[in-house]
Amino acid sequence: MDKLIGVAGCGRMGAGMLANLKRAGIPAKGYDIRPVPGVGSDVQHFCDRLTVLISVVRDAAETDALLFDDQAVINHASQLHTIMICSTLSPNYVKGLRDRVPNRITLIDAPMSGAQVRADAGTLTFMTGGNIEPVTDLLNAMGQTTHHMGAYGAGMTAKVLNNLLAASNTAMTRLVLDWADANGVAESALLDLIASASGQNWFASGFNNIEFARDGYAPDNSIGILVKDVAAALDIGPNDDTSLPKLVQSSLRQLAPRPR
Repeated sequence: MDKLIGVAGCGRMGAGMLANLKRAGIPAKGYDIRPVPGVGSDVQHFCDRLTVLISVVRDAAETDALLFDDQAVINHASQLHTIMICSTLSPNYVKGLRDRVPNRITLIDAPMSGAQVRADAGTLTFMTGGNIEPVTDLLNAMGQTTHHMGAYGAGMTAKVLNNLLAASNTAMTRLVLDWADANGVAESALLDLIASASGQNWFASGFNNIEFARDGYAPDNSIGILVKDVAAALDIGPNDDTSLPKLVQSSLRQLAPRPR
């Protein structure tokens, strides 16, 4: 059976992923509940002949709506045989999907890192779990690097732990930039230093290219998504002290927009 790929959730990340699949000559179409140029909003049309679903929706509630409830793709897409979960979700939730999705459908967790700039460029980093051999062409079209972490669910576990670090770096980088302002050190000078010194991190090194770098917190923007991702990491944390991750969450919620 020929593959027909569907990308559900064509926002900051999904739109670039869809464009790169098409650029690679892979038959693909998009779906979003919101009006998005060049992307359909008719779920029945989206499900027609669909064989591989790439889910890039925001959270577990939207994943439930897509798969089982409002859109019910599993019921409507009779030829569907593979679902790739690319959203960042709780690993416990992702593992629980195996008992809810028919066994005829292969589940792969393939969350990604790199923000919109790398989604658009087709240079994402994927962390995967499960048998990815049937979808390596898709991963190669959308990304530059794939880290296969193990069985289904391992990719999501790695992703939320990675994002816990990313959230920490985001909160602390924004803090030190504010302190630099208060002490008369130019932003550009400090970022240049960080890029070649012990404080180096992805957020600081890519500050002028990351689309959300200067954003303040809002529940529906990328800073808000990082807050959600910390919660996903907390969901798998051992019963140790979680005060530091929770402090990172609190710091992100307090971010105000940074001047351009």
